[in-house]
Amino acid sequence: MDDRAKVDCVANARALAPVIAAATARIEADRELPADLVDALHEARLWRMLLPRSYGGDEVSPVDYVQAIEEIAKADASTAWCIGQTSVCGTITRNMKPDIAAEMFKKNPRGVLAWGPTNNAKAIADKGGYRVNGVWPFASGSKHATWLAAHCFIYEADGQQRRDASGKPVQKTFVVPRERATFQDVWHVMGLKGTGSNTYTLTDVLVPEDYAVDYHALDPAQRREHGPLYKFTIYQLFGSSFPAIALGIARTMLDDFCALAQGKTPQGQTSVLCDSAVVQSQVGVMQSQLAAARAFFLEAWREIWQGAQTGTPTMEQRIRLRMASINLSQTAVHVVEQTYLAAGATAIFEANPFERRFRDMHAVSQQAQSQFSIYEAIGRHFLGLPHGSRLV
Repeated sequence: MDDRAKVDCVANARALAPVIAAATARIEADRELPADLVDALHEARLWRMLLPRSYGGDEVSPVDYVQAIEEIAKADASTAWCIGQTSVCGTITRNMKPDIAAEMFKKNPRGVLAWGPTNNAKAIADKGGYRVNGVWPFASGSKHATWLAAHCFIYEADGQQRRDASGKPVQKTFVVPRERATFQDVWHVMGLKGTGSNTYTLTDVLVPEDYAVDYHALDPAQRREHGPLYKFTIYQLFGSSFPAIALGIARTMLDDFCALAQGKTPQGQTSVLCDSAVVQSQVGVMQSQLAAARAFFLEAWREIWQGAQTGTPTMEQRIRLRMASINLSQTAVHVVEQTYLAAGATAIFEANPFERRFRDMHAVSQQAQSQFSIYEAIGRHFLGLPHGSRLV
């Protein structure tokens, strides 16, 4: 029997949604997830969705994973962002030495890995390992992590940059206990406040060779986890987490607007919003757009997931997934903006459910994989040109 059948991460996320929603005021005020919510997320196994079963994870299908992220985001986008970011980070265990991955996750059922993007950090070869120096911003979920990753360019002891056979600079990712880092509290932002996406610094930290990972490697000969989930790149998984969060925000905001429209009489008018033909048309269009974008997204994932189970996903499947992901992201932003405008002055008050979601969505939309420029790679493919994007 497939162990994945024992875990219903979507049902777990849906069941925990009221707990998450009840914590939103504290999440906003404290700019992090409260300890009791972190505990509840662990108990529901929502930190472990993408971890290999060999290290105590649930190794769920990406189709289930994105729907679980959607359910979490309906309640709170910051919580979904923390779970999504750290879940994808954990998939680099596919290329880790088993004893290191077991130390991080199997021996600690609350093990969580977080990271920030590469920022020209250096790892200098030293006896038995590397001395790591650098700064990594945007470390979402790092306040609840037990380990951090440091993406670095490799330098020899004599200062020469290491290059591969083709002359490209060599990069590795080093995993270190969170306590080895120094954090800077810089996450004072308009949206996704609760992600605590602060900046961390490692200064002359000696990291043993065994704790270095080449997470880009997809060659089966270099992978230690061979389940179909680990055929996907972190860019495909991150690139699907973000639209799932956007979908959850848009879905709840549109539902809240429909409820508002049935009871709000705008100033100077005599009928409620829902009696307006304009509002009726707006709602009809937005419901259709969001439902269509969600259906395309899930169908693209079902198709490429089937391909991964029987072989290697094709380029056409990869392009369709990227199409569906950016289409959902862009559609969700549009729905949120239109809903916010349609709600009128009601939407600007913190006590109402629109203002925070509007801010959260516009924080989500600034992530590189959510932006309109993604369409360029898709267009190049259909025009018979190299797409030139690692995101595909």
